[in-house]
Amino acid sequence: MSSVTRKSFQATRAPDRQGPGEISAKVEDQVLPLVSSGIARAVSAWLGRTAPRRRETLEEIRIRKGLPLCLVLSSGDVFLSPAGMEVTPQESFRPDDSEVQRTFALFTDCSSYAMETELATGYVTLPGGHRVGLVGRMSAFSSEKYVLREVYGFNIRIARHVKGVSEKVLPRILTGDPEKRPRSTLIVSPPRAGKTTMLRDLSRVLSEGRSEMKLRPCHVGVVDERSEIAACYEGVPQHDLGPRVDVLDRCPKDMGMMMLIRSMSPDVVVTDEIGGDADAKACAEACSAGVAILASAHARDIEDLARRPYSSWLINKGYFEVFVVLSRRNGPGTVEYAGPGMEGDETGWSSP
Repeated sequence: MSSVTRKSFQATRAPDRQGPGEISAKVEDQVLPLVSSGIARAVSAWLGRTAPRRRETLEEIRIRKGLPLCLVLSSGDVFLSPAGMEVTPQESFRPDDSEVQRTFALFTDCSSYAMETELATGYVTLPGGHRVGLVGRMSAFSSEKYVLREVYGFNIRIARHVKGVSEKVLPRILTGDPEKRPRSTLIVSPPRAGKTTMLRDLSRVLSEGRSEMKLRPCHVGVVDERSEIAACYEGVPQHDLGPRVDVLDRCPKDMGMMMLIRSMSPDVVVTDEIGGDADAKACAEACSAGVAILASAHARDIEDLARRPYSSWLINKGYFEVFVVLSRRNGPGTVEYAGPGMEGDETGWSSP
């Protein structure tokens, strides 16, 4: 594994591996070659001995210098021994500085200076669309900018593209016209409840079109400020967002929405996690320009969202016509509400 680097992976969209074994295959093929050998052995051994249905609920791999190696499953956390056995935190494998620094070198192709822009945001994107959050010691780069100089830990979030999760929501976001069009929609949920997965699948479906629903294919523009929706690697989306998609990667949302509208003539603009007045005003401008907006926001429900100054006027003035509320009540992706009059979906898409 030591000879592998990020550049060993070709910059093409990773093939979709649907069904049993999808997540474990992604971890084995795309993630473990880019972590130190001790961590890789422990995780690989756990994957090999764990029941298939349970290992497919793996969401994150948490690596912290001197602290227990932790896997985050949808059902809770698991701590691993060096042999990949599930143990207590006191008995668990604790990566040392050499394990952490080797992993960091693999994530950055041994050239952290070449990736300072990414590191300044606190994360890097791996082949396959997996995102790695980083923590450590920050240093001042200028009076206003800081950069991560010493890395002490990682959170590897396993990329999922769950196709079909938007099927129940899709009819609710379309107009009642004979030729259907998407309406501006805000997806609301707390963290890790499936906002981005829902946005991703809606982007794909709208880009492809649905003849049986009289939905013509749409040109979709994606402003992916944190590389979560498309998860571009060397400019290539690692997730299937459909054949008519244009992505602005790592671009501020307020700037990117206007750039796409002026230059790419999208039918729909998709962006993730709006927050603050600048994002809200850009959404309002886009809606006023006749473009449908699909966006997401962190909140428990619409009432919670309406308490925030930047989003309350967006809601009150009707810029968003449809709201989708997600939770983890029955697993990530549980649809609690989608537009007026829709009952909640009683199951999430990855409940254990």
